Amino acid sequence: MKHFSSVTMTRKNLFTLLLVLAPSAAAAQTVRVVNDDAQSRFTILIGPIELPVMGEHHGAHGGILPPVETVSFPMTGYLTGFSYDVVDQDGKTVPNQVVHHLNFIDPDHRELFLPISRRVAAAGGETGDQAMPWFLFGLPVNKGDRLVVAAMLHNPTSTAYHGATVRFTMTYQKTGRPWPLFPIQPFQVDAAFPFGDKSWDLPPGASSRSWEGKPAVNGKILIMGGHLHEYATRLRFQDATTGKLIFDATPYMDDNGNVNSLTTSSFLKNLGMKVDTSHLYRVTVDYQNPKPDTMPSGGMGVVAGIFLPSSGEQWLATDVKEFLYVMDRKHYMREVTGTMAVIMAPPADKKKPAEHKH
Repeated sequence: MKHFSSVTMTRKNLFTLLLVLAPSAAAAQTVRVVNDDAQSRFTILIGPIELPVMGEHHGAHGGILPPVETVSFPMTGYLTGFSYDVVDQDGKTVPNQVVHHLNFIDPDHRELFLPISRRVAAAGGETGDQAMPWFLFGLPVNKGDRLVVAAMLHNPTSTAYHGATVRFTMTYQKTGRPWPLFPIQPFQVDAAFPFGDKSWDLPPGASSRSWEGKPAVNGKILIMGGHLHEYATRLRFQDATTGKLIFDATPYMDDNGNVNSLTTSSFLKNLGMKVDTSHLYRVTVDYQNPKPDTMPSGGMGVVAGIFLPSSGEQWLATDVKEFLYVMDRKHYMREVTGTMAVIMAPPADKKKPAEHKH
């Protein structure tokens, strides 16, 4: 199965948006942080990991799940971008396609549209380097702030890799300078909100899925992109209160012939798209599955972007007693698995969940 992402959001835009079956736990890996203060960057190292040949991405499924770890930011300042690569035990380059997904989660601050942990950054095998104009935008963080690191790797190539290590590097600007001018926040709105696996079984023919909610903070959306699966036909985000369409994207073929790109919307020329806490907002993804059978974990739809809070607005901390926060955290910490329906089903009704996790 192919994944469609707004990989065109490189160099200028945000921390991306944003995943194989029968995943097996990985043993003896470590996650650690190395700070390069002189270069204003730090690297999160995940590994070493053994990567045997596993077949196509959704073919002879197999996944490696390094333990979920919590690290701390080594500095106080503003995050301005990221890049990553993978090397083997000898330092030789490993194709980035072995990265199924990387998720970096802030457990102490909430998402814009839900009282769950904020997603700071995410990447997959198709994600390129991401950077914002450092003099304009940055995500404020403090030394010691927690960051949860959750990853899945796989190996759809024909070569086994030994002792592979993922090197995820974040760039930053230090405090005490007049830049960046605007402290921003990442956000996402998922059609599979509020918690649980973000992919769902895709029925034959045409289908749609939506989720709607209200933002916790007033402000403006500066940039938006998204992520889809194969057979998606449209992804949109709108102000459901006024009916105004804010983001409308369809998958298209890139210059290399890969149908893995989405349009990215920038509202910088208009100084951002206003978001009002009194309004309801809706994300909708459409699919056209040509196959006669339901595709397990075949559907997904998420929009994400850069949000600039209004002057005087403070980003909210999480409420660790809030039900949605608790259930979302249990899911990304792998204490529970499956979709929200599976997680909440009475014990006698629970079925084995789809193992394709996002």
